[in-house]
Amino acid sequence: MFKLRSGKGFTLVEVLVGVVVFMIFALGIYGSLQMVLKTIYRSRITIIQTALLDERLEIARNLPFDAVGIVDGLPVGLLPHTTTTVRNGITFLITTAVRNVDDPFDGVLGGIPNDTAPADYKLVEISVQCGSCERPMLLDVSTIIPPKDLEGSSENGAIFIYVSDSHSNPVAGADVHIVNTSTARNIIIDDVTDKDGYLRIVDTPTGTQSYSITVSKPGYSSDYTVVSSAANPDPTNRPITVAMQQISEVYFSIDKTSSLTVHAMDETCNLLPAQQFTMSGSKLVGAPNIKKYSENLQTDEAGSLDINNLEFDTYAFSQFNGYDLAGSIPMTPLELVADSHNDVTLVLSPHVANSLLVKVIDNSNNLPLSDATVVLKKSGYYGTQKTNYGNISQTDWSGGSGAIYFTTSTSSRYESSSLVDTYSAPGNITLTKIASQYVDGGMLDSSIFNIGKPVELKNIIFTSESLPVETGDDSVLLQLAVSNSSTPADLSNFVGPDGTTNTFYSSTNTIIYTGGEQYQYFRYRLFLSTNDQNFTPVFSGLGITFTNGCAAPGQVFFSNLSSGMYELGVSATNYNIATTSIYISGQASSTVVLYKSI
Repeated sequence: MFKLRSGKGFTLVEVLVGVVVFMIFALGIYGSLQMVLKTIYRSRITIIQTALLDERLEIARNLPFDAVGIVDGLPVGLLPHTTTTVRNGITFLITTAVRNVDDPFDGVLGGIPNDTAPADYKLVEISVQCGSCERPMLLDVSTIIPPKDLEGSSENGAIFIYVSDSHSNPVAGADVHIVNTSTARNIIIDDVTDKDGYLRIVDTPTGTQSYSITVSKPGYSSDYTVVSSAANPDPTNRPITVAMQQISEVYFSIDKTSSLTVHAMDETCNLLPAQQFTMSGSKLVGAPNIKKYSENLQTDEAGSLDINNLEFDTYAFSQFNGYDLAGSIPMTPLELVADSHNDVTLVLSPHVANSLLVKVIDNSNNLPLSDATVVLKKSGYYGTQKTNYGNISQTDWSGGSGAIYFTTSTSSRYESSSLVDTYSAPGNITLTKIASQYVDGGMLDSSIFNIGKPVELKNIIFTSESLPVETGDDSVLLQLAVSNSSTPADLSNFVGPDGTTNTFYSSTNTIIYTGGEQYQYFRYRLFLSTNDQNFTPVFSGLGITFTNGCAAPGQVFFSNLSSGMYELGVSATNYNIATTSIYISGQASSTVVLYKSI
């Protein structure tokens, strides 16, 4: 008869804990095994690399001294610069470099004493890298190979290459690629600079402008010589000439690349999608003005563009599609330093035949100067603006009445008028002429302007082509309606500089009253009058200045100018006044430096 033994089993929790403990133990063993296998694999790779290095060294040591060199390289020899080989199913890349060494023991080329046979011995450097490994491993070795006979005088020369960064510090490990195609057999040299930024190539065959050189490094810009061509007949940095027993020294400058984000924006801070422009650096590769960098670019649908891998340089922007450059944040040309990221906002204004961008700089710190008064004038024209202010303007009304809102498509229209003439002289407003005389007064209501966001309104800018004294002192007056609502009813309260309907803005009273508030929308009411009906005031432009995020610092923009010679004056508190004459034809630009007064 069988008797059952009673007892407890394992609970589910106990089973799970046991499984977890077992898994931890198993994973530990697996991880240790993996580490051991990887160590064995690396050791195996290292053994193969060492064997390959020994083979290549023996090949180099057993060659005749004159044959120790690089195929199509310098010194010329029988060793390939790069080659691949397969061992045990693993691919390896073998790189060989050979250099002539000018030992100072017997003098150096160009020194005292002058070593006329500077190739005293050869330095052979060989590296082997596992090309098909998950983590490529590099192993290298070097050796010196002396000549077997006494040296004699050489008719060759030398090239000493120095590579520095944008701060004149040496760049070690820069890749130097040299090509000479003028010899019977092409010479190609690939080498790197030493810790002091130098690469010295001695016992170099002579040749006039024969050696083309390119210097680069991963993550860095490049510098190079340029061969004369039809597109660049006068390069600024021609290939190098090597003369007999002479040193040809050449200097290159490279540094870490930078990036730039460009935003295109109109004067009311609205981004401009798909805006085309040209971006050019200041560095030249040919005379008189062949740029090292000049590209035609375009912003994306959001009005921005990211540009990468840019060289340290000073960049300018031009050739906009249907627009003129009215300013930039920061001021351009833009100095782009190495290893940096920058943003630049290009403030654009609709293209006109003649315009002027004025940039005001403080001499003490070379920075844009705000709150400077800029006056531009000539016979029949007077314009004034203050730096660091944005502005929106209207200079043409010949499109007629009926436009409630001011947009690019209605930039020459307005809402309504009475007894003023906007057609006879496009771009100007005069009183209506009946028979042989003008009416004694008239009025025009503008469309509603949208600045884009609430801003602090500053000044009204009046531009008048003609204000005959016979018309009277107050022949051009204006009132302003402001609101954060675009509804016409909310923009019907026209007031003057004291916030009431009893006062008016004039050319001598331009500070806008806002009660300390910021506004996005405005419209104006223009009044013309004359004391003598044989004469009329001629009004040609009005602008509203404001401060906001797209106001270009230290810059003002004068648009819709006629061509000709102008007087430009710039003043600021505690600075000396600067005056100059400038001829404007097309899109002109002037940089004015102000010096602090003593």
